[in-house]
Amino acid sequence: YLRLTLVQPDIVWEDSAANLLHYTQLIQQLQTDVLVLPEMFNTGFTMRAAAVAQPMNGPAVNWLLQTAQQLQCAVTGSVVIEENGRYYNRMVWAEPNGTMHTYNKRHLFRMGGEEKVYTAGSSPTVVNYRGWRIMLQVCYDLRFPVWSRNSRQNPYHLLLYIANWPEVRNYPWRQLLIARAIENQCYVAGVNRIGHDGNKVYHSGNSLLLNYRGEELWTQAHLPAVATFGISKKPLLQYREQFPAWMDADDYTISHQNE
Repeated sequence: YLRLTLVQPDIVWEDSAANLLHYTQLIQQLQTDVLVLPEMFNTGFTMRAAAVAQPMNGPAVNWLLQTAQQLQCAVTGSVVIEENGRYYNRMVWAEPNGTMHTYNKRHLFRMGGEEKVYTAGSSPTVVNYRGWRIMLQVCYDLRFPVWSRNSRQNPYHLLLYIANWPEVRNYPWRQLLIARAIENQCYVAGVNRIGHDGNKVYHSGNSLLLNYRGEELWTQAHLPAVATFGISKKPLLQYREQFPAWMDADDYTISHQNE
């Protein structure tokens, strides 16, 4: 059993301090196991990496670690990270004991020029936490199913997509999340922002939690949300046993990083 909290905020454009303060106030009394924040949760989806980037020991990552310790839960979201002269759209997973895992966004959003600014990741990340295997993915990754394909040998249970996904493409957002849940026979959470960003692009949220059959457990549009749900591994494992489509999945060459 895992308590999962999805945060759907409006994000103050390129103002990390203001956003971190807002999140602190928002989640003070929270009781959960995993807290999920959107892509670039402290700045919004910006191509001005040089203006907003932080190192791994900067305020945003420290806030994730401190929040994980205070709430005694895992906390995750992506941050613009500068490392060795390169910029990454990096999803950081922070645990209460100080353990961190990272995933650098693999598929950079060409239509927004992201590939000109950021360096793409090269390996998937699956974390083990409180008896669950959880795969980390960011926004545009959602359009590429091979990258998130569940492993027959060591399958994950929960697939997380964090995003700044504009309302104009809300239909594919929803359909692709449903497809990922069905094809991988896993829980899927898509966590998005609301509001206009600094480029006047509107985001309606439409964050979504789905079960392993692709059935909707929760969604919210246009309004901010902090929503907590309990998900259970037992019915998921029973379903995989009763309907073992995973046994007929195609082989592929990506080997999941087992941290």
